[in-house]
Order: sequence, then structure tokens, then C-alpha cells
Amino acid sequence: MSSRERILGRVRRALGDAPTDEAPVARDYLREHGQRSTAGTVELLAGNLADYRAVVHRCADGELPGLLARLLAARGARSVVVPPGLPAQWLAAADAALVPDRAESTPHELDEVSSVVTGCAVAVAETGTIVLDGSPDQGRRRITLVPDHHICVVRVPDQVVSSVPQALERLDPARPLTWISGPSATSDIELDRVEGVHGPRTLEVVLVQAQPSGNVTS
Repeated sequence: MSSRERILGRVRRALGDAPTDEAPVARDYLREHGQRSTAGTVELLAGNLADYRAVVHRCADGELPGLLARLLAARGARSVVVPPGLPAQWLAAADAALVPDRAESTPHELDEVSSVVTGCAVAVAETGTIVLDGSPDQGRRRITLVPDHHICVVRVPDQVVSSVPQALERLDPARPLTWISGPSATSDIELDRVEGVHGPRTLEVVLVQAQPSGNVTS
């Protein structure tokens, strides 16, 4: 008798008197920790993003093009990768050269690009995580991993959820999901932190508040 057969035999004997007609136990996991208002959830996201060393900005919808132009200029960005579905007006005020997300772009070509600007699929407040799913406003996964500077636009409150379970309900598991919690970083055995090893060294997150549409009167 082999070792495998002996182990399986012990398992069968241990389970020999176990009841087989019991219904499976349903575990009632918490879907979020605590109770927060919508504004509180957005504040929690901003705080956790900052804890992960992401740079957080806030603006109204109409202020986004000007803010993106200033962020790229402050970075000294000469070029920026643009996903195919990114709204054209977002970068209308930018001076940097716009580089389309192309399948034939090589890693070396992407490494020469200064920045990338994307939207997101969802943002998780409790973990300070941005999730990309390859949608048209986010592009291929590699454009957010090779350039050294990533600006990610999050629409609040529509794209913000409290917890990971709530995020999973919005995501398609068949899509290429990228979960980002702060800029790329790692530590060696002496806990010396190094950023930019396997992704952007700098992550800037813009929380865009949609402007309410006022009532039109005649």
C-alpha cells in the first residue's frame, strides 16, 4: 500500500460516521464594515489612497481638462498614452503629445512615454484600491504598467463602493482585472521600500464630482 492510499484510507475512516443528509451551512459575511454615508465612503477612499502614497486630487466635472493639463505639465510630461475610449475633452487642454494605445506598441516604446491617463471600473474605499478592467477608457493592461506616471480618473460617487464584495458584484471575472492599491512598490529583507519596480512609480487619482444638472426654467 502506498503512502497516498494510506492517507486516503484514514480520511475515509474519519468521515465514515459523518452525516450526509445535512444541508450546507450558509455563512452570512459582512458586505461592508460599519455604516457610512456616501460622502463618508468617498472620504474613506481618499484617505486610504493617500495612505498608500497615491496623490489624490478633487475637482468638478467641468474642471477636469484643466486639472489634467496642470498635472501633466507639473510632471513635465512630453507624451501621454491615451486609451481608445477616453473622452476626448479630458485631454483637450494638455500640451503633451497624445500616444494612442496600439496593439503593436513595444514595451520599449511604452517606456519612452511620460504618462498615461485612464478611467477606472470601480474604486474600493475600505482598501484604497482602484480596479481596471480593460474597458475602452482604460485600455490594455500594459499601458498602466510600463509608463512611470499614471493618472486615474474616478467618478464619484458612481464608481465608488465601500468593500471588495461590493466591487466584485460590479466586475466581470472574464475581463482582465488589474487591482491597484497605490503606486508600484516592494521591500527587500531589510524593509527598504523601492517604488516603480513592477508598475508606475507615481499614481495620481482624480476624484471627479459630477455637477448636478439644475432645473431649467423659462
